[in-house]
Amino acid sequence: MWEIKETDWKVLRRVHPLALERFCERVLAEIDRVSRDGSKSCHARYLQIFRIIKQSDREIARLFDNPRRSHALTMLAQIRSHGLLTEDEFFRLSPETRGVIQMLLAG
Repeated sequence: MWEIKETDWKVLRRVHPLALERFCERVLAEIDRVSRDGSKSCHARYLQIFRIIKQSDREIARLFDNPRRSHALTMLAQIRSHGLLTEDEFFRLSPETRGVIQMLLAG
């Protein structure tokens, strides 16, 4: 099993709240789009928003809950796969950690 370097752990601790904010921003934008869709009834929009929130809650838990060193590389790979890690943030990580993330995403 891989172990995260201290410098990379510090990067994760800095980008974690930023990535969470980006995720929530996407969800809220989707909810806003659905809520404004006048072609659907209020009830249909409510149900769709409820599904969005329910699905997003599961995703947030999977991506962001319990940031521990033992899960840090997997967490970084998942955050990266959802497009929540900027290129600049990704390149702050060590080449070794970037390689592990790319391998996890390829596999």
